[in-house]
Amino acid sequence: MQSLKELYKIGNGPSSSHTMGPKRAVELFKNNHLDATKFKIILYGSLALTGKGHLTDYIIRETLKDYQCEIVFDEKMKCEVHPNTFDIFAYKGEELLETWRVYSVGGGTFRVEGEEEISAIDIYKEKNWYEIKSYCIENNIDLYEYVCQVEGNDIKQFLNEIWNSMQNTIKKGLSTTGTIPGKLKLQRRSKDILEKIMENENETLRRTRLLSAYAYATSEENASGGIIVTAPTCGASGVLPAVLYYMKEEYSIDDEKIIKALAVAGVIGNIIKSNASISGAECGCQAEIGTACSMAAAACSYLLGLGLDRIENSAETAMEHHLGLTCDPIYGYVQIPCIERNAVAAMRAVDSSFLSIMLEQHTMISLDLVIETMYETGKDLQSHYRETSEGGLAKKYCRNKFYNDEMKE
Repeated sequence: MQSLKELYKIGNGPSSSHTMGPKRAVELFKNNHLDATKFKIILYGSLALTGKGHLTDYIIRETLKDYQCEIVFDEKMKCEVHPNTFDIFAYKGEELLETWRVYSVGGGTFRVEGEEEISAIDIYKEKNWYEIKSYCIENNIDLYEYVCQVEGNDIKQFLNEIWNSMQNTIKKGLSTTGTIPGKLKLQRRSKDILEKIMENENETLRRTRLLSAYAYATSEENASGGIIVTAPTCGASGVLPAVLYYMKEEYSIDDEKIIKALAVAGVIGNIIKSNASISGAECGCQAEIGTACSMAAAACSYLLGLGLDRIENSAETAMEHHLGLTCDPIYGYVQIPCIERNAVAAMRAVDSSFLSIMLEQHTMISLDLVIETMYETGKDLQSHYRETSEGGLAKKYCRNKFYNDEMKE
């Protein structure tokens, strides 16, 4: 497994695989060919089908703004290796300098075909939850101490920067009103949700309101192209910050312990990223929101002082009940159902954590088993349910809207 620095990334939304990954790849390719006069990019698969709504072409043009740039959306080519595939060509005049085939694999990470050295190296020897848990028990350490052993003490400063960025995004989202960019003309809701809180609200409604407001705040910033942290992706970036912010505010937990919980969440995200996928285009939204919920549940359990067994149980429960979740963004925007889905997952994460307290420590389904199941389920999902906007809500909404508009005429 790679460093948590490869999991948590600060950058612009709305999609880690459609904006952050392509931006990083194109930027690296450009820096290798500063003498080029023209670049051509061909987008395939999910990048071609939902790239407009995800601002893929916009971020590429911004990255190559000093050069002539041609972008082609090829919706017909089948992507055998990964659904987020694109080619980059560098030209000097009419001379082709080099070509890369790039796979944007989720979380802002990309791979270049035939260029293994570009990928970050694995620094964790343990490959799954069972191995990590066994190591922690054998050495009498918790998950945060395990992360520090592997990553070094500087990981604390990195996680502090990540947490500060998450908090800034929530605060900005809660103070911003107006319409989210795109033809859905979706209104921002986070500020309104928070301000309608009442003194006599019961505990359950208050928790729902706060978690929803915080999740909406980050997700609305993401949908607007604002600065967010991949946790593990842009589309699922509202879940973990909402839970951590809620726990800080409601349980008076200090930032030092929140940072430790971020490390715990990162371990869960890393396991899923390494053994399955965090890409909606590869495995549906279960890979994004499901992973985010699992990470947040583990973090919540750690903040509640629970041990390894209950942390595993809460993370497993959170993922298990997202199995089969499709990725079907309307018009390709990371708005509907994505924003609301972040709020629901934040609530489910906290519920999964508290449920683990009530259940027996040793359950029949392990975290490693549910991760393996998620990956197989994702591969079994038909392609139009994996971030193409050709099925599910995206297809039904567009069809019904066309019908309704015809009726109005």
